[in-house]
Amino acid sequence: MILLRQIKLHPGESRDKLLEEAAQILKISPYEISSINITRESVDARKKPDIFLVYEVEVTVSFLSGIKREEGYIKKHHIKDTEAIEKKEYSFPYVSSDQLTQVGFPDKAEKINFMPESELADKTHHRPVIVGMGPAGLFCALVLSRAGFNPIIFERGKCVEERTVDVEHFWNGDSLNTESNVQFGEGGAGAFSDGKLNTLVKGSKDIHRFVLSEFVRFGALEEIMYSAKPHVGTDVLYTVIKNMREEIINNGGEVHFSSKVKRFISKNGNLTGLVYEHDGQDFEIECDRVCLAIGHSSRDTFRELQSENVFMQPKPFAVGVRMEHPQSMINISQYGENAPFSKLPVAPYKLTAKAANGRNVYSFCMCPGGYVVNASSEKKRLAINGMSYAKREGVNANSAIVVNVSPEDFTECSDANDIFCGMHFQERLEEDAYMLSGGKIPVQTYGDFLTGRTTTSLGDISPCTKGEYALSDLRGLFPEFINEALISAIPQFGRKIKGFDRADALMMGVESRTSSPLRIVRDETLQSSIKGLYPCGEGAGYAGGITSAAIDGIRVAEAIAKKG
Repeated sequence: MILLRQIKLHPGESRDKLLEEAAQILKISPYEISSINITRESVDARKKPDIFLVYEVEVTVSFLSGIKREEGYIKKHHIKDTEAIEKKEYSFPYVSSDQLTQVGFPDKAEKINFMPESELADKTHHRPVIVGMGPAGLFCALVLSRAGFNPIIFERGKCVEERTVDVEHFWNGDSLNTESNVQFGEGGAGAFSDGKLNTLVKGSKDIHRFVLSEFVRFGALEEIMYSAKPHVGTDVLYTVIKNMREEIINNGGEVHFSSKVKRFISKNGNLTGLVYEHDGQDFEIECDRVCLAIGHSSRDTFRELQSENVFMQPKPFAVGVRMEHPQSMINISQYGENAPFSKLPVAPYKLTAKAANGRNVYSFCMCPGGYVVNASSEKKRLAINGMSYAKREGVNANSAIVVNVSPEDFTECSDANDIFCGMHFQERLEEDAYMLSGGKIPVQTYGDFLTGRTTTSLGDISPCTKGEYALSDLRGLFPEFINEALISAIPQFGRKIKGFDRADALMMGVESRTSSPLRIVRDETLQSSIKGLYPCGEGAGYAGGITSAAIDGIRVAEAIAKKG
């Protein structure tokens, strides 16, 4: 297979032209190309008004068989931006032969490392347990279920159908359900986000593509396989998550909703069981392998783990605000005033700055055409997040603008050795944000934030929120070093995106849960200080988004299967 890069089309041109362009680059007839597959599509708007869609494609040439012949052909004809590749596909390394047709790996027998039936029986004698059904837990459960391990899954929240109803009721003014909300429930916090699937994980191209292909198989649009900035959308994630759960169950998995794991049982440093609560009753089960895929908001579980001497460490994270601007303004800034907007995706952005006080300030979880959502999960504490639907048709763009913080910053913590100092810092911010606006999302214009005035009226930008909002003064929420960093960085962003620092731009608080404030330490076998307990995903401190969490879930599934 030959990989061709930097094929450019004008917006609106038919993708059929890619075949012609590929043939021209390879100096062959289009009829000599057996197959062509888009692997990447991005927008090049560096030389406005000339805008291009830039493609990377995989091509099979009929008269070239094998990577050596392809390499020789490329070298002989001096073809640039091209290389011969051997395409690899991920497959879970423990699948039995008699299950191959029913576990989701059809036509891939030659790629599977078969496990003897006797070994498989031994490995399923003690069924693995998965705690949490965010992307890490879901993908761990998916591959284990396909391999015949019949995992048992506990999720403290509700199934996605019931959870969605609870979240909508909360956004419409009903009281918060602390076990079924934007943070807790099937799908995890990512279920009520933009569903972004880009990742910084390196060296995992085959497993990354596997994750994307599974999202497509369960209902996401195929374009996520090649988009430079893939996203699913909250509305589509609903279907994807539900379909994943149904396959896990069909493959022999067992799912328990509204089942909160309260305690882990160990003997001589080895996991022997756990206690979970369901419908007001405690139940104990024996288990020796648990994927601990809790989210970054599982503060009660973190405290319980400490009491059981599970080794954890504080880690840096970031806090700040969400900023809203008109999506049309972002589109013009990124593409130019005369761009063919209807033929281009709504424009995203990614911004970084070094503040005058030395802090790193950056945009995070940017949601084109999206909404700022009340993402609270605890009584009298308020946290926000960003969300987009699949079509990204909202009027405003929003992004978290956050400042890095580290354990050295948590001076209010009474005990410098308290590993929960970062968590306490988050809790204090969220309590103050709740008090500031009576549980509604506090909103302030950037102009008023600069001068320290309470916002009493809005300019030309109206908030796009899920959940009620109230005009407020955010300056008192943060330590002064965060205020200083934001005030220093936002004008820098305004020099990159015209209008970013306009006076009527909206700031909302508090964006406090960008990542986990803790890392549950694990060894080279991915086990914690209690052997048999596998910390996993974003909550455990090993991922930074949906895709990286899913990849980590698969890696933990491999480790669990390998342990036997």
